[in-house]
Amino acid sequence: MADTTLLDNRINKQIKFESLEATVAATEEESVILAEKLTQVAIPLSVLLQALNIAKYDKAAAFCYADQYLNNIKKSKWVIIKTA
Repeated sequence: MADTTLLDNRINKQIKFESLEATVAATEEESVILAEKLTQVAIPLSVLLQALNIAKYDKAAAFCYADQYLNNIKKSKWVIIKTA
């Protein structure tokens, strides 16, 4: 038994397994927070729905998607028209 444990340890060190991160789905409250974050600016409905679909399976990826989209919007040039 000890021989197989030593062998397994050696194999794991050679392969250098990295710890896998488990994906966690967003709760309803977190989905609402995500939606509020995205709707602070005018975005296409498809972007909001895509973020919420991602959140069903991976909360971190959904918030990353939202952040990336919002950062891309900030980089683009905005024209503000003020009416008198």
